[in-house]
Amino acid sequence: MIEIVQRDNPVLRDKALEVSLNDINSPHFKKVLADMKTALDSQEDGIAIAAPQIGVSLRIFLVSGSLLKEADPTYTGDDTDLTFINPTITRLSREKRDAEEGCLSVRWLYGKVPRSIKVTLRAHNEKGEKIERGASGLLAQIFQHEVDHLDGTLFIDKASDLWEMEPEEVEKLQNPK
Repeated sequence: MIEIVQRDNPVLRDKALEVSLNDINSPHFKKVLADMKTALDSQEDGIAIAAPQIGVSLRIFLVSGSLLKEADPTYTGDDTDLTFINPTITRLSREKRDAEEGCLSVRWLYGKVPRSIKVTLRAHNEKGEKIERGASGLLAQIFQHEVDHLDGTLFIDKASDLWEMEPEEVEKLQNPK
């Protein structure tokens, strides 16, 4: 099992390093992506993960397409996982809202974070192709949260109204019966 590092780990506070596009086909890079996916898949409540969260200081994050589709009815993509390498937010809407957030690296703590409601992100995909993607709703929030990770910022640095929730409570919210 790949361990997700927690908030006291210094790698989460460093600005992650750019990925050389020449390295995208290397065994090391492919292993980092596979480890990120394994770590994300091991968490029922995780929709996205950044490389520093598995202890690797590289500017990469993944979004689970299937969980995003399940959590956000406005998402029009398919179940394919989304990979973003060397992402940069190029536009943020002025309009913001407080979004409830948690983090796989700040377990069981939640808070409200002011996030722009629309975002444009420029990055490379897992094939090294340049991509630009606009997002609103949950995906816009994810883009901002994950780029913060790559810049060494945790959601608790920006959050207000922090609260703790036990894993069982989170499970009940996700799977009401």
